[in-house]
Amino acid sequence: MSRFTPLNWPVLRQLRARDPFGRGTPTRSQRTDAITARIEEADRVVKSVCPYCAVGCGQRVYVKDEKVIGIEGDPDSPISRGRLCPKGSASEQLVNSSSRITTIKYRAPGATEWTELDHDQAMDMIADRFMEARRNGWQDVDNQGRRVNRTMGIAGLGGATLDNEENYLIKKLFTAAGAIQIENQARI
Repeated sequence: MSRFTPLNWPVLRQLRARDPFGRGTPTRSQRTDAITARIEEADRVVKSVCPYCAVGCGQRVYVKDEKVIGIEGDPDSPISRGRLCPKGSASEQLVNSSSRITTIKYRAPGATEWTELDHDQAMDMIADRFMEARRNGWQDVDNQGRRVNRTMGIAGLGGATLDNEENYLIKKLFTAAGAIQIENQARI
């Protein structure tokens, strides 16, 4: 580190270089010159959508060694134009949190502890319960004798963390299964 001298003050360097607004190199220090953005280390940039609400703000996800190292607003997004709310700005913590659960957890009725399930077992349990609820709540005709072909045993609540295409497919699935109680979090 160089020895301090009054001639090396940033204001004097600024005046000598005729930089009255302090926007040029005279006001920069060696430390400032050595700083790089953390996202410069990224191997790739992936475009995504913020998972928090129904607005659908665009995000740029910076990945290094298959790990998310940063998330910022996408200036190409016509919705958010590069801006994110505080929750969207902190969504990197959602991905990299040490308390994030990455396995399927199940707590049986009456149990006090959670157990881990494998993917196939969990999918089979969900499908069995879905079909049983559909079968138990099925109505061919209503109280006035009109054909309705519906189930009152299933309801759907879509989330705003899904995009329009995913919510559309979920709506189609529930309608095909005979459910009529289909709602979305964005409307509630």
